[in-house]
Amino acid sequence: MTVLDALLGFAVVAGLLTLVPGLDTALVLRSSLTRARPYAWATALGIATGAMVWGVAAAVGLSALLATSEVAYRVLTLAGAVYMLWLGGSMLWKSFRDGAPRATDDAPVTAGAPSARQGWLIGVGTNLLNPKVGVATIPQFLPDGASPLLMGALLAGVHGALSLTWFAALIVGGAYARRWLADPRWLAVIDRATGLVLVAFGGKLLGDALPVGPSAVLPARA
Repeated sequence: MTVLDALLGFAVVAGLLTLVPGLDTALVLRSSLTRARPYAWATALGIATGAMVWGVAAAVGLSALLATSEVAYRVLTLAGAVYMLWLGGSMLWKSFRDGAPRATDDAPVTAGAPSARQGWLIGVGTNLLNPKVGVATIPQFLPDGASPLLMGALLAGVHGALSLTWFAALIVGGAYARRWLADPRWLAVIDRATGLVLVAFGGKLLGDALPVGPSAVLPARA
């Protein structure tokens, strides 16, 4: 497999994974509908940053270590499960306690609204604490003879570019949709739906992290 073959093949796979509704899409869509635009962009950039880190990790062999070390994989998966459950539970709790903030295109109306930095940290955290991101896809497209570090960065860059293109469409579309979803009750419903997605994903990670029998092949990314 040549470098060009690897990049093209990975672009097809990464593009399909990006378009399939999942956790990343849910987070960016929720940010675009219930938060200010800078927060939504920061969340998208955080997710892309996490993908880039996993690309470098694959290049230097860290993801291979996770793929072969059941203990390391389960520890990181357990940390991810706890984080997802906490994040989803917090969204649910706050949406029922406070409702959802009303946002404009430029800035949130309510005081004390989440900052762009918080959005970036959430995006990074949900990717870095999900070992399936690095174990399942990128290592399969590292051709023999190519610089692992450079190839990992290139593959991660392709993934990040495709993701940001998709997220840009979500953010722009969310800005228009927010005109019809400006009622805080609808925004609270969106936060609750995203919280449920996070809790469900955290529960799945928790199931993956807890040993239930003889070691098996590590699952592919959901």
